[in-house]
Amino acid sequence: MENSIEFKVSGRFALFTDPVTRIGGEKCSYHIPTYEALKGIAKSVYWKPTFTWVIDKVRVMRCIRTQGKSIKPLEYGGGNSLAIYTYLTDVEYQVQAHFEWNRFRDDMARDRIDGKHFAVAKRMIERGGRRDIFLGTRECQGYVQPWSFGQEGGFYDNHGELAFGLMFHGFDYPDETGRNHLYSRFWRPVMLNGVVAFARPEECTIRKHVREMVPRPPKSVGLKEGGLAL
Repeated sequence: MENSIEFKVSGRFALFTDPVTRIGGEKCSYHIPTYEALKGIAKSVYWKPTFTWVIDKVRVMRCIRTQGKSIKPLEYGGGNSLAIYTYLTDVEYQVQAHFEWNRFRDDMARDRIDGKHFAVAKRMIERGGRRDIFLGTRECQGYVQPWSFGQEGGFYDNHGELAFGLMFHGFDYPDETGRNHLYSRFWRPVMLNGVVAFARPEECTIRKHVREMVPRPPKSVGLKEGGLAL
């Protein structure tokens, strides 16, 4: 099954934060991208409910630098407040990912054609993605292009092992787990010579229940039902 892709994503700024800090106040980016952020980038490149993206590895190519900015975010009660957001600056990452069939979407079973989705994903990478690419938040524009993982030298190639402590990994959505609950996952990443090998979602042992959530995906409409069949 051809389902693995590799690409490079870069941008002037990035903001990879714990979702808990997104309700307001000061924000400070993680030093490396989260699994969920890279999964969102892969989905912006190409996605269908037929499959789910799994992020395998990320390679940090440039020195990790931060920059503070004065921001005037909107308040829930109206008006603006003052805050300092700490962004990563001048970022570049190499990403290795693959897709797997979503076994909880039986209505999309006839669309499980690996050659088709692989070809479309490769073509979308060449075109910079099907949708806009964001590095954590909407104000951080990213740019995607085809790239071989491991190509070129990176800043951390000979830095050995770096640990980042407890870090947000991603969300367990009901349409991907089959359970009517939303969970947030956490893990302890380690970067070895610039490369972070992500744990699979089911391998993360630290979870926090967010709320009950019942998936209500739209029903797929085939060519015949849509009046498009010959």
